[in-house]
Amino acid sequence: MAKAASASSNFAASGLPKIAWGRGAYVYDATGKQYIDGSGGPAAFCLGHGNEEVNAAITAQLDRIAHGYRYLFTSDPLEEMTARITKLTDEHFPNAVYVTGGSEAVESCLKIALQYCTATGAKSKRRFIARRRSWHGNTLGALSVSEFTERRAPFEGALLDTIHISPANTYRPPENLTQEDLAGEGLIRFLGDEFESAIDEAGAETIAAFIFEPVVGAAGGVVPAPDGYAKRMREICDRHGILMISDEVMCGSGRCGTWRALEHDGVVPDIMAVAKGLAGGYQPLGAALYTDAVKQVIDDVHGGPLTGHTFTGHTTACAAGVAVQEIIYRDGLVARVKARGAEFIEHLRDRLSAIEAVGDVRGRGYFIGVEFVADRATKAPFPQERGIHTAIGSQALERGLICYPCSGNVDGIAGDTAILAPPYNASNGELEEIADKFTAAVRSVVETAS
Repeated sequence: MAKAASASSNFAASGLPKIAWGRGAYVYDATGKQYIDGSGGPAAFCLGHGNEEVNAAITAQLDRIAHGYRYLFTSDPLEEMTARITKLTDEHFPNAVYVTGGSEAVESCLKIALQYCTATGAKSKRRFIARRRSWHGNTLGALSVSEFTERRAPFEGALLDTIHISPANTYRPPENLTQEDLAGEGLIRFLGDEFESAIDEAGAETIAAFIFEPVVGAAGGVVPAPDGYAKRMREICDRHGILMISDEVMCGSGRCGTWRALEHDGVVPDIMAVAKGLAGGYQPLGAALYTDAVKQVIDDVHGGPLTGHTFTGHTTACAAGVAVQEIIYRDGLVARVKARGAEFIEHLRDRLSAIEAVGDVRGRGYFIGVEFVADRATKAPFPQERGIHTAIGSQALERGLICYPCSGNVDGIAGDTAILAPPYNASNGELEEIADKFTAAVRSVVETAS
């Protein structure tokens, strides 16, 4: 068995293979070894690698100009990107601040919410409510609203004062609830009541926004909220005059079978973060999107959003995003993800069902999480020091598969999961190869761990 990496989520681990090139669903390291990219890296590479159309669009833009500074110029790619997003979001989000990644997108969403509150004369609204077992990014603001113990610990004391409430996880509901409590809409009722109690305790006049991932990614191992949850939270936000921010950095841009993840729930937030699949990893691109209602208030007082930086609206990044979104739209890939995603999840459940250490297989579209447990009946996690998730990631790499192992989904420390997020245009054969290699890697690690 491959040696497990440290249980730490180290972003600069030693001994990593050196990437050389990629084409389609496959990447190759400097030794020539082939890997199938079963997770799109961190759920980013939605069209795979080396797409000639996207590369040509990037090259053509570079031949003209790499970037026109946003506060001096607009550009065709920026304007076309905005027009496409407006259409893809059913005209709910015609306004965007373009950034270079998901953390910056979330940071800008937080700033837009605070600026909106200031513009309405409600400057007392400085706090955010977020959920435990969620990850929103590495900037200080995004980290503040995240609740990922290992990643927060070195920065405690310098983070924003954030109120954290329970995750919306049907596999791991709050421990104090009985089966009777959970019957029908019991979980949603409990979570809504908890949210409202948190607002009442803090005072609605102090809360700027509620931020959440419609489908939790890295911190939870792909956890879709139960149907009805988002509508309940939207109703509470509206009643208390609190903005809703949807973090769709990982789960959005078609990953869940709808372009907006919250389309599934029939809910429209006030502000939304997107990244990863927006430009498919071909260029760094993210965006903070906001409604006309938010724009009008901010523009009337401040003339525009007070967030952005040197590379806001980067011309070549926007050109890449336009090309990626054109291919996804033209080839009907979001509908493909919706239809085939449900089949792929069921296929994985069937393949993994005989492995006792697999507690749950869940997801939406091509965004799938597998949770590993020491005891399937009690759902007890493996001890954190066993590093089961890193061992599975290492074993998968050895077998030529890229998956995305994660930890801390139970209590911020313990809890092992792995994410699969294949390219939207993956063939049936490629999906089967992902399933084969993932099943073999899991079986190898957990049977040794038992």
